[in-house]
Amino acid sequence: MEYQNLITIEPGKRSGKPCIRGMRITVYDILEYLAGGMTETEILEDFSELTVADIKACLQFAADREKKLFIVAL
Repeated sequence: MEYQNLITIEPGKRSGKPCIRGMRITVYDILEYLAGGMTETEILEDFSELTVADIKACLQFAADREKKLFIVAL
């Protein structure tokens, strides 16, 4: 999945944190909901403007960031 079109970073929005499609919902928000036990379905019910692709993009973004941290550490 290519998350680059779904995850945006704007300096004036949410202090420059990665957000979903320019909205004020951050990647961190979604990851925190998932880590807290919410299902994709529950997140989508609570945030009708989100899609399954948005949630997958957050996971891919986080995986990419983790991979980059690992590579830098080497």
